[in-house]
Amino acid sequence: TSGCDYSLFKDGIEPMWEDNRNKRGGRWLITLAKQQRHTELDRFWLETLLCLIGETFGPYSEDICGAVINIRAKGDKIAVWTREAENRDGVTHIGRVYKERLGLSHKVVIGYQAHADTATKSGSLTKNKFVV
Repeated sequence: TSGCDYSLFKDGIEPMWEDNRNKRGGRWLITLAKQQRHTELDRFWLETLLCLIGETFGPYSEDICGAVINIRAKGDKIAVWTREAENRDGVTHIGRVYKERLGLSHKVVIGYQAHADTATKSGSLTKNKFVV
């Protein structure tokens, strides 16, 4: 339903920036166009959940905090949250594997945003710390 958020996080981690295990982290963000709700959204969310529970990110699976899906009238978003935005190797590995698992084309660019930047942003655009 539009306006709803759904999330799956590791035990003891709240789906909010302020949680101690999230606040130094960030998120890989997938933004979907309105029409993708009917074609891609369910598959993307299912694949995201399978990535989380299947420890798909290998040695960096420990860095995963959880995932959130936002259902909005203007377009939906899915994000995978990690605990350490400064861990370039881990963050970019997670992004590359995630992009591949979603079956996104090489032409599609996804961005990683640090929660600290999102929390202090002015306006609606947070600049990407990393992209894959």
